[in-house]
Amino acid sequence: MKTIIHSLLFLLFFAPALTFGQTTLRGTVTEQSTSIPLPGVNVVIKGTTTGTSTDFDGNYQIEVNNGDVLVFTYLGFQAQEITYNGQANLNVQLSEDAAQLDEIVVIGYGSVKKEDATGSVDVVSSKDFNRGAIVSTDQLLNGKAAGVRITSAGGSPDSAPNIRIRGGASLNAQNNPLIVIDGVPIGNDSPAGVSNPLSLVNPNDVESFSILKDASATAIYGSRASNGVIIITTKRGTSGDVKFNFSSDVSVSNPGEGLDIMTSDEYVRFIQEYHPTLVDRLGVDVGSVSTNETVSQVINGRAIYDTDWRDAVFRTAISSNTNFSARANLFEKIPFRGSVGYTNSQGVVKTDDYERVTASFKLTPTLLDDNLKLDVNAKGIFADKNAIDTGSVLYGALVFDPTKPVFNNSADNVFGGYYTNTNGLLLDGQYNPLALLKQRQRPERVFRFLGNAQLDYKMPFLPELKAVVNVGLDASRSKIKESFSDNSLATYRPLETQNTFVFNPGVNYRESQHITNTTFDAYTQYAKEFDNGIVNKFDVQVGYSYQNFKNDGNQDRFRYNNETGLREQILDNTANPNFRYYNVLNLQSFFGRANIDISEKYLLTVSFRADASSLFTEDNRWGYFPAAALAWKVKQESFLKDVEFVNDFKVRLGWGKTGQQDITGVVGYYPSIPLFAAGDSNSQYLPGSSLYSALPFNPNLTWEKTTTYNLGVDFDFFKNNFISGSFDIYKRETTDLLANVPVPPGQAFSSTFVDNVGETEGEGFELNLNINAIQTEDFSFSINSNISYNNTEVSDLNNLPSIPAGGNLRGTGVFLKRHAVGEQAGSAFVLKQVYDVNGNPIPNAFVDLNGDNNITDADRYYEQIAPNWTYGFGLNFNYKNWDLSSSFRGQIGGNVYNFNKLNFGFTDSATPNNNTSITNVLNFYDGAADPVFENVNGNIQFSDYFLEDATFLRCDNIALGHRFDNMIKNATIRFYGAVTNPFIITDYSGQDPENFDGIDGNFYPRPTVYTFGINLDF
Repeated sequence: MKTIIHSLLFLLFFAPALTFGQTTLRGTVTEQSTSIPLPGVNVVIKGTTTGTSTDFDGNYQIEVNNGDVLVFTYLGFQAQEITYNGQANLNVQLSEDAAQLDEIVVIGYGSVKKEDATGSVDVVSSKDFNRGAIVSTDQLLNGKAAGVRITSAGGSPDSAPNIRIRGGASLNAQNNPLIVIDGVPIGNDSPAGVSNPLSLVNPNDVESFSILKDASATAIYGSRASNGVIIITTKRGTSGDVKFNFSSDVSVSNPGEGLDIMTSDEYVRFIQEYHPTLVDRLGVDVGSVSTNETVSQVINGRAIYDTDWRDAVFRTAISSNTNFSARANLFEKIPFRGSVGYTNSQGVVKTDDYERVTASFKLTPTLLDDNLKLDVNAKGIFADKNAIDTGSVLYGALVFDPTKPVFNNSADNVFGGYYTNTNGLLLDGQYNPLALLKQRQRPERVFRFLGNAQLDYKMPFLPELKAVVNVGLDASRSKIKESFSDNSLATYRPLETQNTFVFNPGVNYRESQHITNTTFDAYTQYAKEFDNGIVNKFDVQVGYSYQNFKNDGNQDRFRYNNETGLREQILDNTANPNFRYYNVLNLQSFFGRANIDISEKYLLTVSFRADASSLFTEDNRWGYFPAAALAWKVKQESFLKDVEFVNDFKVRLGWGKTGQQDITGVVGYYPSIPLFAAGDSNSQYLPGSSLYSALPFNPNLTWEKTTTYNLGVDFDFFKNNFISGSFDIYKRETTDLLANVPVPPGQAFSSTFVDNVGETEGEGFELNLNINAIQTEDFSFSINSNISYNNTEVSDLNNLPSIPAGGNLRGTGVFLKRHAVGEQAGSAFVLKQVYDVNGNPIPNAFVDLNGDNNITDADRYYEQIAPNWTYGFGLNFNYKNWDLSSSFRGQIGGNVYNFNKLNFGFTDSATPNNNTSITNVLNFYDGAADPVFENVNGNIQFSDYFLEDATFLRCDNIALGHRFDNMIKNATIRFYGAVTNPFIITDYSGQDPENFDGIDGNFYPRPTVYTFGINLDF
């Protein structure tokens, strides 16, 4: 009893001392890179349950004692421990954690923690994005994810990207992945005048990409998901104080050296050597030319020029990009982000100009006692470009006579001062490429609105149940107007008198288009967690999806009237109603999904989707697509749980089926029903009375189906996530292929049409590997890398050995590529070239592979075009406030057809066109072309001599930046410089081995771009 009394007295004596020893500590927690307050940060005294969290403004308050260790933790940021030693206030900056930033994965109709994901999903967040001169959103992602190959059509600011995930599954149907932006699925039809639909989204607004690859991840999207899904999430507001961001950059682009074409000296010598009968066309005494003399020494009464036509049409391009955004908490209840941006981008070809203005806002409030979550997005984009005739201009820059001037201001020049080869009044077939740029205008203007509103309501009477409704709109308005200026060569027509030049300046083409795509999704979800039992948690959702894509437009075309010598308009609604178009695609679906967590070790996902497409008849309209996946959290097993160097290890197994229905790119929107098309004015028996012809159709068309099997592992090893990544192997089988196949004569309205034929089989693997090599307080060095292998072969074509796959060569209907059974889809169909003892090709000499002493198609064989191997990697250094990053990507194998070597690499390519001109050719004097070929008649164009290895390593960008934290009060400023596309390593002899179609012809060069920029957070 006495002991108890003494103890109570002791406590009563020391209790005040303990109480008065505690201190109220206050402070603010912010994000290190932006100084933005972080709400909801957990602040806990280490070893206790005492703690608090920061408010909307990042402020916290906690009672502490000297020596207490405070632990600050926040999802996506590195935890920080600080010992309290009597500080009056303690402000903390948390830095991003590369491993945790990918913690939340956006998937179809929801999101999950990455550790709970069962499908093959890659996340690329803002910290991983490519830097430098970024015009379109796809450029942020290029080379950053295994199995995702993005190939641009060239270096124009609006060049279209070809995106393939795991190589694509179809032959003639759509192979692009489904792209979803903030809950709105984007249509496959780009607005008129837009080559790259992703250039209409400001890259500065993008927060992250989620890439769904295998069927267990994509099947919930069903229709349009056979080729994978890319989900783009834009940046959102803050619940703290108002924060602003201003960024601006200026870029200088250089087209590079390009193909080696002849100077005037070399050209004259070439004519002397190979075409001496044409020397009078040069206006010089070619006989006096020696190897040591220049053209200027052999002028014979007339001026001769040394014109580099490539320099005439190319330029050093200047571009700029400016963005401003604000993040705030409106009325202390509504997190908000708004942004505006302006891009002015010049292509390296003159007059190739692109302008874009963007505006967006995002609201993410939580209302009704946190039961209702709203996500409202709106983006407005206006784009204006002058669409140049790239093919004609680049072709002209290669072939135009270098001895001729760019301008001819003589009195008898009627072509606006531009030099033009003429014979009397007849054009000789060569068009001054600079005149084609300067005398033609084609403004293409697009306004696009992209927005949605999503309501997520948790039932107050049953918190585990919620209902979600998403309404979205993607609408665009496009206008195109092509016109020619006075004295434009392209509008010139000679009258029959041959004594009069007739020009028809003015409008040549107009188009107006309205695209209206609407989305409606509604689903309910029930999620429940359990403290005991085998099942720890599960959630089930069922829903309905509606998508409607409407494309409404008309074209006004003009034609030349030989009788009057004037251009006249062809009205779309009278002489030819085919110039009016109205296309609608409707998709409706029902879907369901269940996720079950068993013993916190095993994750099971099952989904099912029923899709209907208006492209098919009623009997074939519905497709049914199930999927299932199982994941095993091996780290949670007893034999790994206490192994410290294993942070995470998970095994995934998935199976699923998806559908493909989009064949509109080949046969339009109504391939299954009989329709009639009106003839043009030339088919009218009576004025205003047109003939109608039946269009081909196939009422038996049905869904193309793709089944995918996937086995993968996710891993994270050693301290500070030293090694982390994922590895997947997969197999994919596609049946009922939607393919354009020959039709027997007399059995249809055309010689070819789409049918469900055959199968393809694909297989491959993907490895994403991230290494945090060095992580110290002042210095860090990390490597992100990926590599993938994919091969897709045609396994059956319903008794057909092969079908055409495109790739136009010289001549009408002459194609390089075919889809052949047992071969990779889209392989080149070529003859094996025979070479002499010196290694030179022998013209029209090929290997007789079948031994019948005749060279026919039976002797042709297949060489793959698409590479099997693709890879990418990046290096990131940070030292205090300095940062240096670089990105590389490439491919191993595959082939590219050097079309320029075929077109300009033979001696007769300089023979007169229309008996009046001489065409410039590739340089024969330094090995750029081979004078062995006099012409390319016969089977020469099918020679595998023109196929070259497409292996390359490209440096995408290198960026160096420095951050100033105290230059301006409460502001962070980062200055940076970057170079995009500084070099490429390849053995390919042509312009560029990176070519999606596999044929390198009149290619718009990818420029090297130097960028200087500033980023200001305040």
